[in-house]
Amino acid sequence: MPETSDLIKERYKKLEAVKAMGIDPFGGRFLKTDFIASFHEHYEEKRKVQSAGRLTALRFMGKSVFGDLKDESGRIQVYFKRNEMSEDQNKLFDCLDLGDIVGVNGWLFKTKTGEISIHVESFELLSKSLRPMPEKWHGLKDVEIRYRQRYLDLIANDTSKQIFKTRSLVIREIRHFLDDKGYLEVETPMMHSIPGGAAGKPFKTHHEALDLDLFLRVAPELYLKRLLVGGFDRVYEINKSFRNEGISTRHNPEFTMIEVYTAYHDVNDVMDLCEKMIQKTALSIYGTLEVKFETPEGAHSVLDLRSFERVSFKDIMKKNFDISPEDETSVWIQKLKKKGVDVASKDGKDISRTQVINIVGELLDPKMMSPAEGGSDSGGKTGRPVFVTDYFAELSPLARNNKSNPLISDRFELYIGGMEVANGYSEQNDPLIQKQRFLEELEEKGRTGEKGSLDEDYIHALEHGMPPAGGLGIGIDRLVMILTHQPSIREVILFPQMR
Repeated sequence: MPETSDLIKERYKKLEAVKAMGIDPFGGRFLKTDFIASFHEHYEEKRKVQSAGRLTALRFMGKSVFGDLKDESGRIQVYFKRNEMSEDQNKLFDCLDLGDIVGVNGWLFKTKTGEISIHVESFELLSKSLRPMPEKWHGLKDVEIRYRQRYLDLIANDTSKQIFKTRSLVIREIRHFLDDKGYLEVETPMMHSIPGGAAGKPFKTHHEALDLDLFLRVAPELYLKRLLVGGFDRVYEINKSFRNEGISTRHNPEFTMIEVYTAYHDVNDVMDLCEKMIQKTALSIYGTLEVKFETPEGAHSVLDLRSFERVSFKDIMKKNFDISPEDETSVWIQKLKKKGVDVASKDGKDISRTQVINIVGELLDPKMMSPAEGGSDSGGKTGRPVFVTDYFAELSPLARNNKSNPLISDRFELYIGGMEVANGYSEQNDPLIQKQRFLEELEEKGRTGEKGSLDEDYIHALEHGMPPAGGLGIGIDRLVMILTHQPSIREVILFPQMR
């Protein structure tokens, strides 16, 4: 077999031969009568058609040549009868390669085996492919190539193409759901002078004209809540956010979220909204609320989206570590040491209450993320989504505290198939409490050497009065992972960040 470079040289020779015929090898406008899939769905013998796509196979049988033509919707067989073609068409045909994009005119018929095909009467070269495609169209397996050169993955793997079609449907169904409920879709800045709205290390940039350092947003939350102050009662944004942190099967530095804010609602309303939105989306796409899922560890399960369970973080902490929000920090540390948990500060300073609870929260994540009824691998066991509620107030600086127990917040996190998918709470709308929370955050950052700034404008906005509200954030990428049965976030992001 010739080296790849020789194959490329041969294609360039054919390119020059096409030009010598006076033909533009990169074509122009070509009117398709319909997508290829429609020829299968609405077959009519001898129906005249005009279609275009990528040539993915050629099978020579004397003067007859069968090929495969693919477009976004599917594949169809094309039939060339060379002794019926003009001399110019035969010369052009000899310059074709797999991967070329061609337009064909002809009529539909069925072969002896019953395969729907196009009898080609004439064709045009619309784009010459100068590089051979990988793995002879049998499916691109190299993960690095699939992610770095997604266009090759989409050409070779129909499954990948379907994943991204489903992703588009997920976003469309979420929009329909919220639009039907009277929510207004808005856009807020992607560059912030003060990063806020979520924990996360921001990407930094610089605006030359203003000579101003800015940050790519880690979340749109504080701007969306400014809109509640301004008088919009129901708003949402499907947004790109950025966090300058690690890359894994569940994390990409650039990711897609939807955030939804509803005036006069609370955390319970938000959980109901979140549950119904996910159910409606799954039902619209699949017609069922039982969805196959593969965890990043490769385990298989069936997720039952018909009902979402609720468990208490406060109860989990008590059960696993005998820790209560009423305890002093020193009591927490003492009890954790008895359980073998290392809570020593890495810099030798006294460890803060927030640091302690974050350490323990990370230890508990795997337990929270497990489906409520267990369920992995080939046994086909079923798990349900789980709302984890009653987080300690230290973990929720933007949430309201619970009225019956101010040491916990009115907040939840939603876990599906072992992953955190959503976060929501009753929003803190008291400017005095919010300012104090921000100052405590800045103090905590100072302990770890991080820099931060107080968002005075957001406090000013709250001082004008923000209605009580419920807020919701859903990770679109992770939700698509679940609804398309994918173990890695890179499978559902068209162009994931690579090293």
